[in-house]
Amino acid sequence: MNNQNPVYTLINECHDCYRCVRECPVKAIKIENNHASVIPEKCISCGNCVKVCPANAKCVRADLEKVKNLLIAQKDVYVSLAPSWRSVFENSAKKMIAILKKLGFKEVSETAIGAQEVSIKTAEMLNNMEHGLWISSACPVIVDYIRQYKPEYAKYITPIGSPAKTHAKMLKETYGKDIAVVFIGPCIGKKNEADEDDGLIDVSLTFEELKIWIADEIDDLTKIKKENDFEFVPYSAHEGTLYPINGGMNQTIKKIGVKPNVQLMEICTISAFDRALENLDADKLEMPVFVEALACESGCITGPCIASQKASISSISDVMYKVKTRESIPTKAQTVVECDYSSKEVRTSKYTIEEIQKTLKKIGKHTEEDELNCGGCGYSSCRELAVALLDGVAESSMCISYMRKIAMRKAAAMLRCMPAAIVMVDNNMNIIEANDSFMKMFTGEMYEIFKARPDGMTGAAIDRIVEFSDLFRTILKTGKDLHKEHYNVNNRLYDINAFTIEPNEIVGAIITDVTQTETNREKISEKAKEVISKNISIVQEIACLLGEHMVETETLLNSIANDYDDKNEGDK
Repeated sequence: MNNQNPVYTLINECHDCYRCVRECPVKAIKIENNHASVIPEKCISCGNCVKVCPANAKCVRADLEKVKNLLIAQKDVYVSLAPSWRSVFENSAKKMIAILKKLGFKEVSETAIGAQEVSIKTAEMLNNMEHGLWISSACPVIVDYIRQYKPEYAKYITPIGSPAKTHAKMLKETYGKDIAVVFIGPCIGKKNEADEDDGLIDVSLTFEELKIWIADEIDDLTKIKKENDFEFVPYSAHEGTLYPINGGMNQTIKKIGVKPNVQLMEICTISAFDRALENLDADKLEMPVFVEALACESGCITGPCIASQKASISSISDVMYKVKTRESIPTKAQTVVECDYSSKEVRTSKYTIEEIQKTLKKIGKHTEEDELNCGGCGYSSCRELAVALLDGVAESSMCISYMRKIAMRKAAAMLRCMPAAIVMVDNNMNIIEANDSFMKMFTGEMYEIFKARPDGMTGAAIDRIVEFSDLFRTILKTGKDLHKEHYNVNNRLYDINAFTIEPNEIVGAIITDVTQTETNREKISEKAKEVISKNISIVQEIACLLGEHMVETETLLNSIANDYDDKNEGDK
């Protein structure tokens, strides 16, 4: 038994687009650190997330090595091949069998013969009931959905195994209990069936896995010979090959024959099935009603791992074209797998209105009008997101409107608080956004009027506000940014940085009034020159005074020296 969930996420590849949340019918996705991961205990392996993930971050568990290990162990391994193979592989039955035997399988059998047994048993049950409801057990995804999310209807699932399980039992009854059975088909949910400890299906492979295996092991498919003695064992299927298309099971039941009052219905997709069960009281049905329910749109031919790009019409045609009819169909099933589909309800937490409202306020939903229910987060309503937040499987950042409001508030706060004037203009030369500094700088007496408007200057023509609107036209045409220093407008000086926001669509500008700065700079310069001039005059005066003083001193000293010399001569 492989405990890894059949569907998992490559975290590093996840781009937090929430598309998987949006497409998951049971919201079995947890968002943590902006990355999505599958919640195994909630997952029903429908594969919707695998099909829609744009980054291929959702993956299907690979079980190919497990099959190879069975073959290495020299065990007789039989293939249970889903009837939808005809819509995927462009091979005849004989060549398909030859390819699978080349890979090492002992024999190849059609799952459809198990489907025929299921139809016979179902028809018998319908003919023996007076009124009430039975829901097909053929689709493992539908079965798990009912048991986990609609447990009150679990008792209405037909208590017989799926065609794959029934077929596996037939093969082991025919060829021995020691053989291994590998189911190959388009379904991820079949991996869950293989994981069950009932000893029927050993491994389940998808068509995608089989294609990869064939590509790795067989270089040239044209060299595979269509041996005449290669046939499906123990025999070829007939009406059971209709099972992969919507209504196929009901067609087989009609061929077997049921009472006229038996009503046969078919429903595809989880969402459609969920709506069909809404407000249904099955015990009050007056006729026997049988619902063939399939999780995939149009049936198994559009399964998540179908590995085919064919139009569904072509796929249906391929399946129907090969259907063989038989003259008589047994009224008693030879092989039946008895199953008890008891409830295994997913436990959900219950929260009070107060708790939900408190959580809603954390994502900016203060009133019912704030609850847009846009679905951008992946949940159908804001309250559903609030519950997910309380469950710890979602993050506040998933609410697009909330994050947009936060971003707008941050941007508005930055624009409002910046001292420089900021303006954004569209290609019609109308203002998209302008901050308070811009209004103060250029609107003059109109400032109070613009400030009182809810949208401020939004929609105003820029050429009626400033006299340098030609700069915006130039940038819209050329796409090149402009920088103007000391740009003179009406005797005022501006530093203008104009730039492209959206090429040919939106331009922006940051404008600084440097008039006062330049004026102050000139005054400071003049004052400095005046101080320097005064300092030079003072220095010159000091120099002159020092010069005169030095001359007088020198004269005095010379006079003293001469007098001293004359006195010395007299003494001699």
